[in-house]
Amino acid sequence: MHKLMLKLSRFMAAAGGFVLTLLIVLTCISISGRLLNGFFHGDLMQSLAPGFAEWMIAIGVGPINGDFELVEAGVAFAIFAFLPLCQITSGHASVDILVDSFPRRVNSFLRMVTEIVFAAVLVLIAWRLEAGLVSKLNNGETSFLLEFPIWWAYAASLVAAVVAAIVGVYMGVVRTIEFLTGRILVWDGLETEQ
Repeated sequence: MHKLMLKLSRFMAAAGGFVLTLLIVLTCISISGRLLNGFFHGDLMQSLAPGFAEWMIAIGVGPINGDFELVEAGVAFAIFAFLPLCQITSGHASVDILVDSFPRRVNSFLRMVTEIVFAAVLVLIAWRLEAGLVSKLNNGETSFLLEFPIWWAYAASLVAAVVAAIVGVYMGVVRTIEFLTGRILVWDGLETEQ
């Protein structure tokens, strides 16, 4: 079961990384186009080569229309897509100054509680995201510039949020079993022999 969850988490992280890479390329192209557009509209280019400047602008050299709408939707998906891998590898930020001095059993209890709380929050987020998706689907809201249905972004984020919730619940169950049995089922480098 753990291998399946780990593969699913890695797949989602790869999908999130792919989308994030596309967004970076899109942003770079849009910023370059915006700079070139400003340069072509500038006094220097208008005086030296007004025909060339107008031609470059006419063929579409400029910012990408609606780039911020795409970035907003894509980053939301990427955030949710990275959560499962972060959850299954215990990659969340933690401050262990005090916790390191606790006995192993107390640490195991704290890890169990933390995983259960994470799982509950991830399920809550997925549930409310689904409610938002239904709302956006029913009212037909579209983005301002590109006019793509907003529910598309919600649907993509919901898929990733559901996977994060499933992995979160799985890890909550794993840490609960670990606490109850005293055995470590999933090693992630945080366990120590005490």
